[in-house]
Amino acid sequence: MPLEAPLPAPAERVETLNARYKHHSATSVIERALTDSTIGALAMVSSFGAESVVLLHMVARIDRSVPVIFLDTQMLFQETLDYQVEVSQKLGLTDVRVIHPDANELFKRDPDNILHLADTDACCELRKVEPLENALQGFDGWITGRKRFQGGKRVDLQFFEAEDERLKVNPLAHWASEDVRDYMINNRLPRHPLVGRGFPSIGCAPCTSPVKPGEDPRAGRWRGAEKTECGIHFVDGKIQRIGASA
Repeated sequence: MPLEAPLPAPAERVETLNARYKHHSATSVIERALTDSTIGALAMVSSFGAESVVLLHMVARIDRSVPVIFLDTQMLFQETLDYQVEVSQKLGLTDVRVIHPDANELFKRDPDNILHLADTDACCELRKVEPLENALQGFDGWITGRKRFQGGKRVDLQFFEAEDERLKVNPLAHWASEDVRDYMINNRLPRHPLVGRGFPSIGCAPCTSPVKPGEDPRAGRWRGAEKTECGIHFVDGKIQRIGASA
């Protein structure tokens, strides 16, 4: 049997894929992406944050065995850790991969767990970017819950993006915040417990604060700094810097 030809570089495929799936629904994008031979093997990456349950529910309805990667940075809120277990069990997900930063690297680079106070980018690199890169080995792409209404560089988000050697699939790219809310209500999905306490966007505990009425939903992430992206999403190979109001 001849060997399968390698997939073309992601940058060579995104235009065709976005044209092919232009008028598809979010569910259809997921369903077809998981079986499209031009896309390859996919995993889902989920923070199990404020809106994550929507995409997790969609994926579970299609295929509960899709690998779901959850980054436990070891600085998350306990509520997030508990919510991850609750949602995984409720949806019947069968391949949730909880990954952690490398213990040896933590000991060398952040032995006192205070790196975030001096260099948030370095902390995210250590606790998110590097573990995720290791976890994605063997996958041709990953499914994300990013949406245009989240602002900044996301306002032009398409269903498919190229990032280095992998594709990113954004099934909810065109959804509005009302769509997310209605989907959760209609499907009776559990809310992250911190949402009701003023956390519309949830990351690591030391770097996430409540958001006041009228503020941007991501204003509580790295408050007071230019940083609003953890580093696992890049533009032209660089960590995004999209401003505190993005």
